[in-house]
Amino acid sequence: MTELTFATPKTSEALDSLRAEVRSFLATEIADRTPLQKSDSWNGLDTEFSRKLGQKGWLGMTWPTQYGGHARTEMERYVVIEELLAAGAPVSAHWIADRQTGPLILKFGTEEQKQTILPRIAAGECFASIGMSEPDAGSDLASVRTRAEPVDEGYRINGTKVWTTNAHVAHYMILFCRTHGTTEDRQKGTSQLLIDMSTPGIEVKPIIDLAGQHHFNQVVFNDVLVPKSALLGEEGNGWAQVMSELSYERSGPERFLSSFELVVELGRILAAAPHSESAAIAYGRLLAHTAVLRRLSRSVSVMLQDGEDPLVHASIVKDLGATLEQEIPEIVRQFADLAADPASARQFREVTCNVLLNAPTFSLRGGTREILRGIIARGLGLR
Repeated sequence: MTELTFATPKTSEALDSLRAEVRSFLATEIADRTPLQKSDSWNGLDTEFSRKLGQKGWLGMTWPTQYGGHARTEMERYVVIEELLAAGAPVSAHWIADRQTGPLILKFGTEEQKQTILPRIAAGECFASIGMSEPDAGSDLASVRTRAEPVDEGYRINGTKVWTTNAHVAHYMILFCRTHGTTEDRQKGTSQLLIDMSTPGIEVKPIIDLAGQHHFNQVVFNDVLVPKSALLGEEGNGWAQVMSELSYERSGPERFLSSFELVVELGRILAAAPHSESAAIAYGRLLAHTAVLRRLSRSVSVMLQDGEDPLVHASIVKDLGATLEQEIPEIVRQFADLAADPASARQFREVTCNVLLNAPTFSLRGGTREILRGIIARGLGLR
């Protein structure tokens, strides 16, 4: 079995000062958001709020200044996004672009792609979606069927992507597709293309979730022609690139803070209610589990800062985080009758119901539990 260790997170007065600055900013900017709105966590979408974050220098934080970034550390970025998520800020518009599209372009993109797109992402004015999952394929990315046929003009794309969060507002999509071979070749022959979503032939169809909200989409490519300059990285290197991308997607605090507003609500009603030993035990357990996941997640940020590729570590954080996030509404709903007054009880029920309806997605987005555990098992030498 392979030994697996998590790096020690770093702390400093500068990080504490940054945290206080973010909290002060949020106290003003999202003061009017209700607990129900906050419970949408990183699904809350407000394009103007994203632009304000860009103006503060809190997007593209770790990128070089020549591309609109701010040359700050992964831990500084972690502090900002942790505070945004804990406060229930509406970060969805820029989230994917800042979290993984930008870093992927920075790592594999051409100079033209970097100069054209990264400054706009850092300004909070360019949004992106993920073109990975497909109908009948789920998290088995190696079975990708969407095809980008090399032609003289560039690539002609046909296929369908599904669960593409915010494709209806995105300016770009990083498309994982097959440029050579067949599905029998699995990872071989796959590539990534940087797709301008205004390109003719792209159809975005909404998928309404259990909560009645529109985050997801089905995106159909029907003879979509993109130029050769749309290729991201090397043709045929798509699998290695997408695995690198998933380390950014799976390791952040969003993997254990999606249900956090419900923990906040439980703390609020416990503070105003008669003592309940079972509720206090449940609350303490949830806080302890959150603290452990925070430690692991911060560790992955250190590893990313050091130039490592923590795929296994990020998969562990994502798997454990999804488990906790789905446990929270099941545990907390038992204590609804502790609310001290009707208004408080109604607010608690609204937040609980919203998180319950969204909870099934927590173990799907970013890779299903089964896929993640396969990655972890291979990384530990168990299969």
